[in-house]
Amino acid sequence: MIKPSLLDYTQKELLTLIKPNFRVKQIFGWLYHNYANNFDDMKNIPKSLKEELAKAYVVNPMKIINKEESIDGTIKYLFELQDGKTIEAVWLKMKDTQFDDNGEVTQEAKYTICVSTQVGCKVGCSFCLTAKGGFTRDLSAGEIVAQVVSLKRDNNHKHNRKINIVYMGMGEPLDNLNNLAKAIEIFKEEEGLAIGGKRQTVSTSGLSNKIDQLGAMDLGVHIAISLHAVDDKLRTELIPMNKAHNINSIIEAVKRFPIDTRKRVMFEYLVIKDKNDDITSAKKLVKLLHGIKAKVNLIFFNPYPDTQYSRPELKDMVNFQEYLIKHGLLCTIRDSKGIDISAACGQLREKDKLDKTQKEMF
Repeated sequence: MIKPSLLDYTQKELLTLIKPNFRVKQIFGWLYHNYANNFDDMKNIPKSLKEELAKAYVVNPMKIINKEESIDGTIKYLFELQDGKTIEAVWLKMKDTQFDDNGEVTQEAKYTICVSTQVGCKVGCSFCLTAKGGFTRDLSAGEIVAQVVSLKRDNNHKHNRKINIVYMGMGEPLDNLNNLAKAIEIFKEEEGLAIGGKRQTVSTSGLSNKIDQLGAMDLGVHIAISLHAVDDKLRTELIPMNKAHNINSIIEAVKRFPIDTRKRVMFEYLVIKDKNDDITSAKKLVKLLHGIKAKVNLIFFNPYPDTQYSRPELKDMVNFQEYLIKHGLLCTIRDSKGIDISAACGQLREKDKLDKTQKEMF
């Protein structure tokens, strides 16, 4: 039987579900400070209360069934949900631990967790492996939250250590806006993980109307736009949804989005060989983003079996970057993480499906 998870609820909501109230604070601590995986882990909670709760709820609504670790420290996880569906999340090391001359730690390593918001995806991007499996369902807020809790636990990452969250895994986050917004609020809970909005980034393919809705919620999160093309013809080839939400509508929605004046809007630009890696595209991009406080992230396309697209040449990436910088745009080339493992979004999930199919055949 599929049950709701305690991770689906804010602390305020749990106060209406669990009595006496002081037990909620204890349980919240077990969930977010001790990363309890089941009710038995909650040592100071009475057995009778744990048994009562276990009838209606689960603690963690998913389990790790596979993981692959890269030489660069990236770890890709495959989770199985209560209904047997699978999703992915990624643990990314962004900066190594820094030491002084005496070997003392001056700065701890910095990590980002890339989480999924749906089982599959409706958007159908032609370059994305997740799209091949179609769309199954939205994740609940608790299933989004559980990915972060599970990865922090698996990597012995203390609850009060800083972490960044990027909603950039499987699925289109804004297509599951209500559950996304609730997960963001749960992460922000001071007595939980206390991950502020400024440490959470919502990456979207560009549902322009939902960008406006997210902005109206005023959650304090950053937004990243998966742009990938500078004209509607190519963008529609790459992202069919562009027919309904074209580049102009996205740019106008971005201009309306509330951003901290010290911050920039991130534009993700997946660079594909002989598709969008030329200087003409760079010129159009400069013109397109004129007047927006923007940062452009150039991303190498990560090939996967049977894809029609190719990884760009490094020299073309550098030329593209240099043109943008020369013309006033902040631009970085994102390091390819986990290139030696199932790096492309959806790849570990597809590999797991293939392994199961082969076992059934033989």
